[in-house]
Amino acid sequence: MAKIKILILTANPQNTNALRLGEEVRNIEAELERAHNRDCFELVSQWAVRVNDLTRALLKYNPHIVHFSGHGGGEHGLALENDAGNTQLVSTKGLTQLFELVRNKVKCVFLNACYSKVQAEAIHQHIDCLIGMSKAIGDRAAIQFAGQFYQALAAGKSFLFAYEAATAGLDLSGSHESTTPVLLTRNEDEDPFGILQTKSETSPEITQPPMPAPQSQSIGNITISGNSNAFTNVQSGGDVNLTRSQNQEQASNSDLEAALAAIANLKQNIAATEDLNPIEKATVEVPISMLETELQKPQPDKSLIDQAIAALQKSLNGVVTLAEPVAKVATLVAKAWGGLP
Repeated sequence: MAKIKILILTANPQNTNALRLGEEVRNIEAELERAHNRDCFELVSQWAVRVNDLTRALLKYNPHIVHFSGHGGGEHGLALENDAGNTQLVSTKGLTQLFELVRNKVKCVFLNACYSKVQAEAIHQHIDCLIGMSKAIGDRAAIQFAGQFYQALAAGKSFLFAYEAATAGLDLSGSHESTTPVLLTRNEDEDPFGILQTKSETSPEITQPPMPAPQSQSIGNITISGNSNAFTNVQSGGDVNLTRSQNQEQASNSDLEAALAAIANLKQNIAATEDLNPIEKATVEVPISMLETELQKPQPDKSLIDQAIAALQKSLNGVVTLAEPVAKVATLVAKAWGGLP
């Protein structure tokens, strides 16, 4: 039997936030390698994909599954790269026309990019199975979801089963992003690629990712910094310490509400600014969503808050109009979870 070919296309333009694309590809490779039917699959990766590379790769490799990993901008399209390595948006119309040409070979298109549900719905006119994202999705969830989707698919399960197994995996790991991936399919067949010699009635074991070890709820040295035209240090008397023991009471409702209100205000300012393009706006929503989620947990994850603050600092550095709202978010987050006066 001919091998099932998976074509992975990645793009992370240099003027966008860095994504953990290498980790995602390695995770997919590892899941396929561990599969009993690993010899049935062939994985091909194309990096820093430009518009012309997209057509060339589809014609050269003639894949059964096309997996895109990168940034998405909703109605504005997916972010590929131009010859200079910067963002070049490819339109939903163009993608739809391209996949119409390969509809007799491609069975599944997986768009692992924020707000890619728009493209998934359009391409689904011609391709049986589409996966897209209904909103922004964090790197951690995107990587885990993709790996577990291919884990189940390699076990000879249907597209629907693979999707449900992957979303269940997100729930099992404590993620709040299991509703972000969206499946569109007309193919309900078990073992859609016919890779099983004998049909098994038992479900594959779905490995539950390890739960994170309890961590002290502290954020040391939260700093919004940059040049004189951008962010300045929000600390006036040393590090902002958010140490929080298990016996410490949660922040007052007023502190929490103030922090959430500041985040809501920041989102409004981001939506209104003309200093960010659609891809940059979609990208910065990931750390903002992460902050909102963690703020409402009884025991927020210190590492996630660290990452969110750092991502905001990096994404919005140099945007003068957003310096004050970001600094306010950092200060109020510190107050909400540190019990500062």
